[in-house]
Amino acid sequence: MVWGDSLSAGYGLKAEEAWPTLLQTRLETEGFPHRVVNASVSGETSAGGRSRLPAALNTHKPDVVIIELGANDGLRGLPTKLLAANLDAMVSEARKAGSKILLVGMQMPPNYGPAYTRSFSAAYAEVARTAGVPLVPFLLEGFADRPEFFLSDGIHPTAEAQFRVLDTVWAALKPMLGQATAKR
Repeated sequence: MVWGDSLSAGYGLKAEEAWPTLLQTRLETEGFPHRVVNASVSGETSAGGRSRLPAALNTHKPDVVIIELGANDGLRGLPTKLLAANLDAMVSEARKAGSKILLVGMQMPPNYGPAYTRSFSAAYAEVARTAGVPLVPFLLEGFADRPEFFLSDGIHPTAEAQFRVLDTVWAALKPMLGQATAKR
């Protein structure tokens, strides 16, 4: 289950262009039996994701939860301690439900100031370290500074960039899939 915001919901794209849909295709191509549920919501904050997660876990009973939330917290300048607390609570909730967790981080642009930018990125690393879960440090790794890979809003990746996002997530997710398959 992909638990994210507009970056995973495929904002501005056709549903079949979003990286979670491409993930389903990759799973099938590589012979993994998993079904991707994209439960991402555009505009979602970590607090919103935290409040919605228990019901989604109960409904979908996912083997793996990919948590990709926090970008909207950062864009609103919300406290990074709150972000970390919400991420930690979601990791705990997913673990309690028997799911493996992949935490996917985000980075803020430098105009938020160096202290906030560092603290924001560190929140993901600290949650991953203390919870013992794998971390993708930056969802947009390798192309965040390339405007041609973003829609006109400069925030959301284009259809072409979705393959790059998929490859970034896949590198951390693939090693987890054998564990999840063996679990159920």
